[in-house]
Amino acid sequence: MTTIVSIILLAIFIALGFIHFYWLFGGKWGLEMVIPTKNNQTNILSIPKFATLIVALVLLLFGLMYLMKSGFINIQVPNWVTNYGSWLIPSIFILRAIGDFKYLGFFKKIKKTNFAKADSNLFSPLCLSIGILGILIQLMTK
Repeated sequence: MTTIVSIILLAIFIALGFIHFYWLFGGKWGLEMVIPTKNNQTNILSIPKFATLIVALVLLLFGLMYLMKSGFINIQVPNWVTNYGSWLIPSIFILRAIGDFKYLGFFKKIKKTNFAKADSNLFSPLCLSIGILGILIQLMTK
């Protein structure tokens, strides 16, 4: 069961990472829905390419962590990296699902923008699912 859940998380993180690489190299699909705004006026140029690169790489590293958890690869890293990382990743995504109480998450105040609708229908549920699956893996491997 741990292997299946790890592979699901790996697939999610690879897909999310590749979407960010797509944006990094000039792709425009979906950008109007992924940037929080107050009134649907998105300035796509306001997100630095470097930040997009960092997010893409971190998402792929998260996927690698779950590939290691599944046992498909064995990379020697200190125990604290996998112990803390295995709790840190789900925590990040659960906090993201809860949100900042203004633009992000289930408890946001701004709800009428394209981003807010996509966040309510896709991003926050996905983040919560990632968090729950990550915690489930932790509990199953203890």
